[in-house]
Amino acid sequence: MNILNPYLNFDGNCEEAFNFYKIVFGGEFTYFGRFGEMPPDHVKDLPESERNKVMHVSLNVGDNILMGSDIMEGYGPPFVAGTNFSLSITAPSKDAADEYFIKLSQGGEVTMPMEYTFWGDYFGMLTDKFGIGWMISFNEKK
Repeated sequence: MNILNPYLNFDGNCEEAFNFYKIVFGGEFTYFGRFGEMPPDHVKDLPESERNKVMHVSLNVGDNILMGSDIMEGYGPPFVAGTNFSLSITAPSKDAADEYFIKLSQGGEVTMPMEYTFWGDYFGMLTDKFGIGWMISFNEKK
């Protein structure tokens, strides 16, 4: 089964925003991690000013998940209010993830090719030819 969720990006105030959304919608954070908590080989060149920013947060909202992160300068497109979102799709298989990625990236721009990540997902990011950001993932353990 495919799961499609919104992914919001913030300019350093993701934690504040998600604490607000938690009050509004209820629910609990299923994950909350900062850039400084990444494995050491990912953090070694990270400026101190970026380490406390939110790398990823997930908030259950009913049967859906609202996800978000702070924009880290130099990674991905710059923050622009009003266009600071992507769609995150969790594919039912690795093959489906690859198929979605290949099809969505045609005429678009690959930000991060599909690869296995330190958090365990097979994951990639792209912007399609219409300017919509996509995050494609598959997790064999889920």
